[in-house]
Amino acid sequence: MTGRKVLISGAGIAGPTLAYWLYRRGFEPVIVERAPRFRAGGYILDFWGVGYTVADEMGLLPTLREHGYVIDSLRYLKADGRVRAALNADAVRRAFDGRFVSIRRGDLARAIYDLVDGKVEVIFGDAVTALRRDDHGVDVTFERAGERRFDLIVGCDGLHSAVRRLAFGRQERFERYLGYFTGSFASRGYPHREPGSYVSYTAPGRQISRYALRDELSAFFFVWRRPHKLTFDPHDVDAQKRLLGEAFAADEWLERAEIFARLGAADELYFDAVSQIQMPSWSSGRITLVGDAASCPSLLAGEGSSLAMAGAYILAGELARAGGAHGAAFAAYERCFRPFIEAKQRAARRFAGSFAPKTELGLFLRDQLLKLMNVPGLGDWMLRRFAADRFQLPRYPS
Repeated sequence: MTGRKVLISGAGIAGPTLAYWLYRRGFEPVIVERAPRFRAGGYILDFWGVGYTVADEMGLLPTLREHGYVIDSLRYLKADGRVRAALNADAVRRAFDGRFVSIRRGDLARAIYDLVDGKVEVIFGDAVTALRRDDHGVDVTFERAGERRFDLIVGCDGLHSAVRRLAFGRQERFERYLGYFTGSFASRGYPHREPGSYVSYTAPGRQISRYALRDELSAFFFVWRRPHKLTFDPHDVDAQKRLLGEAFAADEWLERAEIFARLGAADELYFDAVSQIQMPSWSSGRITLVGDAASCPSLLAGEGSSLAMAGAYILAGELARAGGAHGAAFAAYERCFRPFIEAKQRAARRFAGSFAPKTELGLFLRDQLLKLMNVPGLGDWMLRRFAADRFQLPRYPS
């Protein structure tokens, strides 16, 4: 076995998944994470498809069901609170044969991380700042720790990947902005709680959603259309709150004022552009990328975490199959997974507009489509046609 010592940048979804499969196959993974500690919480996501199969192989399903949420309905409201369209979530579960769970991103990440905690080295509060490659390895400079040498480097550090920037170039070369911005935060004690319902108010070009979490928490999710990408300081939360307030200032929804009052008091806010990453190659020498760092389908695709887990599983399997020979393994990983990912990216670009249709006519058509999905048989076919994964995960020796 060659190329056994692997540095993984990022302790979100893809990184710990990759560390788990590499460790099981005789490699020595090390994870570095910029955050000072493991990050919990986060927005709720729907988890299904190829990643669900990987989670099953990892023995995670009981934990995911324990921490997950059963969403009974998706409801779109008018400004006065009346329902304009709704979808019974049983249709979604039927379309995926029950292999579907709604869960907070942090709870999914924690379940994966717990499988490697204490087994692999994890460095919190640090980051990669320089990579120096030669024929036999990569010398890594860290922000705080001393320089170390690894056989391989894998960037699992998301849309704004530091490894991608250092090894491949500036993000602007690979980012495709989809014309939307998004934000999310959580607040305790919100008075309008409807456990089991995902509730949204949509006006042309923007949408506010809410859903009830455990411990009296409610989470809020914003999407709005902005044709030209704006520049913002990722560390200035107050400025991000102002941008959200301006984007939704014209909304007449009766809950708007209360939601934005709570946003003003929130300590944490997720805020970012809705973008994809499109690269001619995911690998360069001894360095490769997984998950959003390589091929972000965009948050609105709804399947980023699942695809990240599948990519990590395939990369680890191909490295084991190639005996650590990175050139052959990286090429096989990309040959196997890239066509599927590119199809997912195309689907996400087509689907993005349904989150915040640009016109009243677009809203009307979205509502009619949602109502059709409630029709037995027809709805199951539509959901399978639009969202089911048509990809068979490869099998690798234990």
